[in-house]
Amino acid sequence: MPVHRSGTPTSRRSRLTAAGTLLAALALLFTLPGAASAADTEVIPERGTARMGQGVIAHDGQKSGGSPIGAAAVQTEGVDVSSHQGNVAWSTLWNNGVKWAYVKATEGTYYKNTYFTQQYTGSYNVGMIRGTYHFATPDTTSGAAQANYFVDNGGGWSRDGKTLPGVLDIEWNPYGAQCYGKTQAGMVAWIRDFVNTYKARTGRDAVIYTATSWWKDCTGNNAGFGATNPLWVARYNTTVGELPAGWGFYTMWQYTSSGPTVGDHNHFNGALDRVVALANG
Repeated sequence: MPVHRSGTPTSRRSRLTAAGTLLAALALLFTLPGAASAADTEVIPERGTARMGQGVIAHDGQKSGGSPIGAAAVQTEGVDVSSHQGNVAWSTLWNNGVKWAYVKATEGTYYKNTYFTQQYTGSYNVGMIRGTYHFATPDTTSGAAQANYFVDNGGGWSRDGKTLPGVLDIEWNPYGAQCYGKTQAGMVAWIRDFVNTYKARTGRDAVIYTATSWWKDCTGNNAGFGATNPLWVARYNTTVGELPAGWGFYTMWQYTSSGPTVGDHNHFNGALDRVVALANG
């Protein structure tokens, strides 16, 4: 009578087939979307493409619904734009209550917004009070060098009642480490270098755009700018939440990147006459 042994060629083939099936399934799993780690799939954008608020959702999240609530009874609607928006429908925005705008002018010392003329002149032509912003890259050149580049390429100011002071957009680094490789003290010194140079060139204190969580992480929640530099805070929520140290109130608040016509919508903390007052210095 024949004896059946577990080590026969047939049983070994069965085990090998099962193992092969398992390996194939695992290989398929790791090719599915989301299976690789974030580090493996993260795409670093091209230099020059950064825009105001680019890192807010990834780092701070967002909450939709309800009406944004500010400190003042009246909030004046505004937008911020960059080359991502291309040619902007300014008349549509104006007719929907948008009365002020900021346009990206520069980044680092290597990029100028290719849609700057249409955006900056177009917003002015429909009646908006407008200004420009600079996306900071503290890991590339000094604060002074970037402030000068900004002023020389659209970041200037004039007391005409229609031009807002320039903005330093200082936030998460889309090209690498979130604090640009700087210590907290080093970051504070870089920001100080920028705003001091900007004021020397234009006579105005630059607005600082930032998010509270970034400011805490990368400056140690430094309180040294609140007395001089207006705050433009980023928080995509129905309330503005905690402000960075040194500021008792915000001047502007970017509350969404999902608005109509142009995604990035903002509230100025006050009525239109207060926007004019900021423009006039």
